[in-house]
Amino acid sequence: MESQLGLIDQSFNARYTSWVREALDELPDNFTITDPSISGHPIVFASRGFLKMSGYLKDEVIGRNGRIFQGPRTNRRSVMEIREAIREERTIQLSLLNYRKDGTPFWMLFHLSPVFSKEDGRVIHFVSVQVPILRKLRSEDGNRWQETVFGSCRREVCSDTVIELARCRALDSFVDSDNRVLEAEESCEANDLEKQKAATAINSILSVLTHYSEQTGRLVCGKRCNSSVMCPLSSSLNISLGRIKQSFVLTDPHLHDIPIVYASDAFLSLTGYNRHEVLGRNCRFLNGPDTDPKAICQIKESIQSDQACSVRILNYRKDGSPFWNHLHISPVRNATGRIAFYVGVQIEEGCKNEGTRGLSPEMRILGTVGAVKVAVRSLSMGAGSSKS
Repeated sequence: MESQLGLIDQSFNARYTSWVREALDELPDNFTITDPSISGHPIVFASRGFLKMSGYLKDEVIGRNGRIFQGPRTNRRSVMEIREAIREERTIQLSLLNYRKDGTPFWMLFHLSPVFSKEDGRVIHFVSVQVPILRKLRSEDGNRWQETVFGSCRREVCSDTVIELARCRALDSFVDSDNRVLEAEESCEANDLEKQKAATAINSILSVLTHYSEQTGRLVCGKRCNSSVMCPLSSSLNISLGRIKQSFVLTDPHLHDIPIVYASDAFLSLTGYNRHEVLGRNCRFLNGPDTDPKAICQIKESIQSDQACSVRILNYRKDGSPFWNHLHISPVRNATGRIAFYVGVQIEEGCKNEGTRGLSPEMRILGTVGAVKVAVRSLSMGAGSSKS
């Protein structure tokens, strides 16, 4: 968990100045920021407004996936639409039933937008704004209006109130035999004011992120900029790869110098580097004064011949300390059979990895390579079917 929290800190510290959190907290909006490059696509920032609205403490939210706010009546189709928007790295806005910490449900307008690196076009974060959907209920005498947040499917209401509400045709569909107010999909569309509020909030958040990224020289923007430096991995592939706990990297043989395009959390923990220090570089930065040139030649020859290879090589961490690395390199083909990446799996000699259930290094390597190949192939098959 500590390593996860370290990655969450890096998610902000590597991109923005230290004042960004304070500036974001001054915004009145309800929103969260997530990082698809970290395993589990966790929340890395939650605004004060969001915490107040949801009833959670900051420590209960940071590091967790946004699914914790979903419940039994959350529309599965809406959840799938959000996942699809993340996979396609695009903006989405829809009505969604979520749940507070105490279990009470509420309707909100959910607006999600990606944040891109201006340098290479990668998705750095996703910003999710949540605007409560307010509904005006007409009282029995028809002379006054009452404003309420709709969707409390778990909230008990007294029988007298139910009888009064039942007399209004507009509320017939909300009342069941258990005297509970039910959500109705057609009744929870956001109005224009709420939609405008969400769009304004997104613009304000992006403005803050852009300003504080300019001060570090690692600019972000709300739209993907054209870049010939490095083709970014999709957020969907990032999330799939993030579930694999072994130390590994993906390199792209179609780009100059075969740079790293993905580095697992375990790899960063093993080597001591931050993610932004790794992406875009060739793996040779792990070599040092006592690295065997024969091992390096063996790796180059395997890549040139499109073959897998395993070597024992002396590598170096960021702090300069050496470690013996049982390195396995294998080509990863997409659904058409073309080599899309090379995966390099690293196992430190003599290091006992908890959670491996006694698996040998060979089995751990095979499992990691297999999982990477499944993730890449599944994504390319999905991309192909969506275009047909």
